[in-house]
Amino acid sequence: MKINDVILRTVTKIIVFIILTFGVELFISGHHDPGGGFSGGLVLASALLLLYMTYDIETVHQGIPFDFKKIAGLGVFLAVAGSAVSMLFGNSFLTQGKGEVLLPIFGATEISMVLLFEAGVALTVVGVVVTVLLTISEDVK
Repeated sequence: MKINDVILRTVTKIIVFIILTFGVELFISGHHDPGGGFSGGLVLASALLLLYMTYDIETVHQGIPFDFKKIAGLGVFLAVAGSAVSMLFGNSFLTQGKGEVLLPIFGATEISMVLLFEAGVALTVVGVVVTVLLTISEDVK
């Protein structure tokens, strides 16, 4: 017997969009407000996990064809590389620099190296959480 899950799938599409938006907002605002790469990454991973719970793994992989182990590795690389850039200028590891850039729509915008570090943390969290839960789900089968 096939379960009629039209409502679940329809609501999931809306909720996933809201969760992804909130995750990106947490990631971006983490520089000045509570949030950041870790909490943003956890929220982003929860949206992906909701998709995996609603649809089957093959369907989600068709829409999101990423290897989350590679995503986690890319995140670690970005976090370490972003932190080591300051060593090229004679500063210590994890020293963060910032500057101001004039963007067409946003005007004068502060750009900081911590954003690269936070992006690496977010990608690492998303990659690790999704990989761990997909591995656990394979063991349950």
